[in-house]
Amino acid sequence: MAGVDFPEWAALAGDSPTSRTEWAAVVGAWSEPHRRYHDLAHLAAVLGLVDSLAGHAADPTAVRLAAWYHDVAYDPQRSDNEQVSADRARIGLLGLVEPGTVAEVERLVLLTAGHDAEPDDANGAVLCDADLAVLASPPQAYVAYATAIRAEYAHVSDADFTAGRSAVLEQLLALPALFRTPDAQAWEAPARANLAAELSLLRARSA
Repeated sequence: MAGVDFPEWAALAGDSPTSRTEWAAVVGAWSEPHRRYHDLAHLAAVLGLVDSLAGHAADPTAVRLAAWYHDVAYDPQRSDNEQVSADRARIGLLGLVEPGTVAEVERLVLLTAGHDAEPDDANGAVLCDADLAVLASPPQAYVAYATAIRAEYAHVSDADFTAGRSAVLEQLLALPALFRTPDAQAWEAPARANLAAELSLLRARSA
């Protein structure tokens, strides 16, 4: 898949046997069969958006690597996926990039738990904007995204999913801004409209 090919990875983590093994392991993780939204297509989309927003980042390499790892661990039955993904990044990148870059990647991956980057966090703004860009999709594409999220939680009852998903939507809507980079400002209004529409539908179903 374009964007997740080895040359894209090698530009960040070098071309060595260790790097090739790590790339294969990361791609394999993103290819797990239970993933319906958090899959290789999502990874490719986030990487592409990070590239388009990279001019706003202080450390584009760290942001790109964080994109590779931000959902490398994704188990809908766990609540610590971001921590596990950050730990995976720290271990996987050992010896491939500078320690300071590893630490920044780890920090950025953890930031995706709440997508609430500080105003002066340029790297965090780029990664979070790229990850949340799907929220500003045209309505039909947003419905497909929401449907895929529900499929990932097929093991959860409708009542429990509605409660959990509603909490996520409310948390996002409560953020002072969903998007922080100048290029992403136009996404704010459509994203909030999509979130509000989904939340209204969930509330109606649970009434």
